Amino acid sequence: MTRRLLLSYLTVTAAVLLLLEIPLGLFYADREVERRTAELDRDAGVIATIYEDALERGAALVAEPAERYEQRTGVRVVVVDRDGISRVDTAQPTPRDFSTRPEIAVALGGDRTAGTRPSETLGTDLLYVAVPSASGGVVHGAVRLTLDTAGTDAQIRRFQAGLVAVAVVVLATMALIGWVLARSVTRPVRQLQRAAERFASGDLRRDDDVTVGGPPELQALAATLTTMATRLALVLEEQRSFVADASHQLRTPLTALRLRLENLQSTVPEAGAAELDAAIDETDRLGRLVGDLLQLARTDQLPEPVVADLAAIAGERADTWSAVADAAAVTLGWRPPAPGERTVVQAVAGAVEQILDNVIDNAVAASGHGGTVTVTVRVVPGPRPVELAVIDHGPGLSDDDKLRALRRFWRNDAGRDGTGLGLPIAVALAEASGATLRLADTPGGGLTVVVAFAAAR
Repeated sequence: MTRRLLLSYLTVTAAVLLLLEIPLGLFYADREVERRTAELDRDAGVIATIYEDALERGAALVAEPAERYEQRTGVRVVVVDRDGISRVDTAQPTPRDFSTRPEIAVALGGDRTAGTRPSETLGTDLLYVAVPSASGGVVHGAVRLTLDTAGTDAQIRRFQAGLVAVAVVVLATMALIGWVLARSVTRPVRQLQRAAERFASGDLRRDDDVTVGGPPELQALAATLTTMATRLALVLEEQRSFVADASHQLRTPLTALRLRLENLQSTVPEAGAAELDAAIDETDRLGRLVGDLLQLARTDQLPEPVVADLAAIAGERADTWSAVADAAAVTLGWRPPAPGERTVVQAVAGAVEQILDNVIDNAVAASGHGGTVTVTVRVVPGPRPVELAVIDHGPGLSDDDKLRALRRFWRNDAGRDGTGLGLPIAVALAEASGATLRLADTPGGGLTVVVAFAAAR
């Protein structure tokens, strides 16, 4: 918006300068030519008066007055008699026939003439004035003055260059003033934009009200944004509290219900045992769901990241999960980083362990009997150089399913045991730790979960 405002200021300024300076430059050029023509016309009349008597008598003409004038002004003087033969010429020898020259013919006809014409001999344009030398209405000869227009053109160009310089200075000044004005006008809008971006990212802190200057409309909008953020924060806090409280309160009756169902196993006939076992399994699944919901609610209020040794934690969790993997006939491998690589990262306390638990659990379940799961830690170039990867060779996911897998309660196989919250919890923990989690295809088939952490300073 600042650039658009500045561009509009400069466009208006440039348009005004063009409308003023172009006519002024053209007007000055015309006035300068008219001024020089008027001067030559006046001087030609004076010179014609000097030579009038000699031309009338047919006497010899003295060239000294014309030469002195030419030395002082640089103007060529040609004086011709009534036949158009030059009697005085400050640039060429005399006599020469000028009767065929249009301006001389006009002057010998008793009229004054002026204008510009190109000179093939000199290779430039000439400004000329031709006047008759007459007395009593009888023309005795003519005087022609010619001046190279280079000097006049140079003066016109200097004036026009001055106009351009003024325009540049005005535009530069206007650009500075316009930038200051545009920044002051758009400052409240930028503050609102930053506040909206902060709210969109989920930062709804009520202790950081949106305050802006500017017109009353923007101030009212800022107050509305603050009120909206406050209400959203309260609603989200109440929602998190409800989910956490409900999950916590449900765990006790679910545990009691499972115990009661287990106590019934010894009294239920064999025909109903299968149904009772199914009910116990559903109770277990509901318990895991309640636990995951409670954990997911807590991920919104995690502490600040701390320093953690990613390789040490990954190696320990891989060793812990190896027993579970063996029970599922899955080979769980651990590939440590290269010797000397520093794998100390910033992470929320306990986040790395929980991420590994959720991701390894999914990988073991997806791999199936005889499958292989590998946990690796490596250092790569980039802003988050320490990468944790869990690699399986199961069925993998399509590109669309990779996006769905990060959503809450989505499961690739509805018949598989699980709550659909493992990866969303891992994503929330990764983001709280300043890390990123992405899903990629394993070469040869399968899914690779990569969590990239920022290195600790």
